Amino acid sequence: MDKRQDLKSILPYLPLLVRESTLFWPSKVVEALKSMAKGPEHSRVNSGEMLSVAICDIRSSVSLLEPLAPFALNGYALFFDDLVSRAESTKWFEEVLPALANFLLQLPSLLESHYQNADDFLKRCGNKTGLRILGRQEAGIVFLSQELIGALLACSFFCLFPVTNRGSNHLPTINFDELFASLYESYSENQENKIKCIVHYFERISSSMPVGSVSFERKVLPLDHHPLFISYPDADAWSKSVIPLCPFEAHSLGLMEDHSTDSLQVDFANKYIGGGALRRGCVQEEIHFMINPELIAGMLFLPSMADNEAIDIVGAERFSDYNGETNKALCGFIDQSNFGQYEKLFPDGGLYEANDEDNMPRNKFLLQEGSSTAIETNEDKSVNPMLRNSDPKSSQFRNHKGFPGIVTGNWGCGAFGGDPELKAIIQWLAASQALRPLMSYYTFGVEALENVGQVTQWILSHEWTVGDLWNMMVEYSSQRLKGETSVGFFTWLLP
Repeated sequence: MDKRQDLKSILPYLPLLVRESTLFWPSKVVEALKSMAKGPEHSRVNSGEMLSVAICDIRSSVSLLEPLAPFALNGYALFFDDLVSRAESTKWFEEVLPALANFLLQLPSLLESHYQNADDFLKRCGNKTGLRILGRQEAGIVFLSQELIGALLACSFFCLFPVTNRGSNHLPTINFDELFASLYESYSENQENKIKCIVHYFERISSSMPVGSVSFERKVLPLDHHPLFISYPDADAWSKSVIPLCPFEAHSLGLMEDHSTDSLQVDFANKYIGGGALRRGCVQEEIHFMINPELIAGMLFLPSMADNEAIDIVGAERFSDYNGETNKALCGFIDQSNFGQYEKLFPDGGLYEANDEDNMPRNKFLLQEGSSTAIETNEDKSVNPMLRNSDPKSSQFRNHKGFPGIVTGNWGCGAFGGDPELKAIIQWLAASQALRPLMSYYTFGVEALENVGQVTQWILSHEWTVGDLWNMMVEYSSQRLKGETSVGFFTWLLP
């Protein structure tokens, strides 16, 4: 066990010890957790204040020297002693907290089983899936059982993850101390409700543990051309793309999280996965992580993303409800396993037209050769006329099995101040280029997007390609920068 490279990468960020191929808790931790698992009559942990004491004791037993966020312990006491009802507090300390203690006691054996399963999967399929740090520019996938995720999030609740080197290695926060600290330091109802989502998650899994698994995949668009993958396109590539635009559905009402059909739901905010979910943040990304707390597990091992990276999470269960740029999007929407679909659609390499140094038409976006020479396109044609004139809804383009559509919304238009009209168009371009069958766009009632459905249908009626729309967007942006127009993109575009 201690010789595993995947375990070696993550072990400095885990509170466990390893000896002779065995993972284990220090004996004092085991003693404390066993006492807590027997209930408050045995452990005396029957209030938020006593929980704070227990957290400090367990942290001391695993030699965590880093201080908790100021007021974190006050936040635990405030929530469980003052903000929840007596009945809810009693249930938590008599039923839920003992279950969390048991989850922690099982963590070493759960991890050992996890790595054994990862070995079996590697032998069968040839893919590494074990828990490890998925570093920047390192494409890969990790499979975690929902039971293991529950134990890992119990570690977060007790603030047991070492944090000394997380910041220097571009890893987001993972313990819950800042979440509770901000509740006490600057109370808000939003912060209280975020914690209630976490508490509800623990209540659910303590009564009935889900038996599925969640995959966390780091996706990277190669910056250099690669014969077997979609590469990071430059502006010229977008300009000359001949892929038809996919159908566009606009939703002025409702929430993207409630979208009923199978599809990719897009989280579009922070280069650090989870954003401010475990701090004060409470906008789209943070809400997503609170109602689907299993997403938080990815914050343990996924460093920040660059412009050519995205993270794809599949299988995270929703436990709560609530009310209330272009290549980056392509990286998130693309499925490299469907590379063959591009080869079938563009057997002559005609994904878009481009010239090389010899002024010969070449395919710069997809390289289909074994050495350094790209496949040539036809002399003066960027794509077969049949493809240019085909229906974007055709099964030839969009409807191959297992390729879901995109459900998304106003990317970066809140705290980041992005232009809603351009952000919608950028995502549409990326979804189309990735051969997604459909994009469902939730406007959240933004006034600037009232006529987005009308605009997109007008564009589709003219059979524009990705390149056509890209060029119009570039021209509009140029005019805006020069002060030649001050109207929105939709007004500028429509006749």
